[in-house]
Amino acid sequence: MATYEPFPFPLTLEIIVLPVADPDRSKAFYSQLGWRLDADFANDKGFRVIQFTPPQSGCSIHFGDKMTAAKPGSVRGLHLVAHDVVAVRDELRRRGIETSEVFHDADGLFHHGGNNNRVDGPNPERKSYASFVSFNDPDGNEWVVQEITGRLSGRLWE
Repeated sequence: MATYEPFPFPLTLEIIVLPVADPDRSKAFYSQLGWRLDADFANDKGFRVIQFTPPQSGCSIHFGDKMTAAKPGSVRGLHLVAHDVVAVRDELRRRGIETSEVFHDADGLFHHGGNNNRVDGPNPERKSYASFVSFNDPDGNEWVVQEITGRLSGRLWE
């Protein structure tokens, strides 16, 4: 396998397109999360784009009409990061959002797909990168909140 030098200039991830069946239902859900509504534009050809941004995030989500051919609800493992997943779960539930229990991986690694290898409760040592909570939007697109209390060397806090 070839070895390459680091990319010579910044590339930032700024938009993720989510496949949804009902843009208005999704708009209500992401509003309920308290995310910032940045745009809701439509044209006379039936194209519509809605943009939301999670609090303090540099990356936004787009959904709407005629934006993607992907099956609604087919996105898995979108990650948000927080300092305290227990507090995030409590806030999501206060807002009426159904969530998983807080969990960690049985092997102490990054969580597996689906519910495989999940153990209820935060990581016993409350290690950074090791505790999670998940929730789905109305179509089933999966979000995972990962607890990070201290970054690994070379990774920045925003």
